[in-house]
Amino acid sequence: AFPGNTNADSVVYYKLQHTIKARFLRFVPLGWNPNGRIGMRIEVYGCTYRSEVVGFDGKSCLIYTFNQKFMSTLKDVISLEFKTMQSDGILLHREGQNGDHITLELIKGKLTLLINLGDTKIHPSNAQVNITLGSLLDDQHWHSVLIEYFNNQVNFTVDKHTHYFHAKGELNYLDRDYELSFGGIPVPGKSGTLSHRNFHGCFENIYYNGMNIIDLARRH
Repeated sequence: AFPGNTNADSVVYYKLQHTIKARFLRFVPLGWNPNGRIGMRIEVYGCTYRSEVVGFDGKSCLIYTFNQKFMSTLKDVISLEFKTMQSDGILLHREGQNGDHITLELIKGKLTLLINLGDTKIHPSNAQVNITLGSLLDDQHWHSVLIEYFNNQVNFTVDKHTHYFHAKGELNYLDRDYELSFGGIPVPGKSGTLSHRNFHGCFENIYYNGMNIIDLARRH
């Protein structure tokens, strides 16, 4: 609730702490000034928003190959938004040299983050991790995803709901990768994912460690 002004000329200004993305805004008056006439004037100001969108037809994927010399060994952050009408599909896949991989997959309308450390001798009790968030994500509305991993800390966020996880072994295998694929796996059956079905829908604003992946693809 936002208290308004108490006279005819003064302006009451509010700046929201968190950003809001919406198609419509509805204002419901809760009370009027008992000493004045009934009236309401509202102005809403937005901020700049950059939108880069790419579509996938269920048979394609977007591959980002990076140079080992510039690979981050401290922290990796991946963020994107997606919308789809399909209940299953691979959104993200990244694989190391020893079969270690991280896969983000939509399964029956829920997002599952699969982390496989590969070597069960080094990580016997935590070789594979499954984290599931969200539901009914195949509703053709935009949903946001954020994955952050730093050593043994993994933060997985879907539509502002976050799951925090501590792996018993450090995720250093991620620093030996050569490519990151969005929308599917380049070679089907390469990893132990659950469905192997490519993503069919749209991605918006794919960022990997601050790099705009869609913009890089458009500029070849």
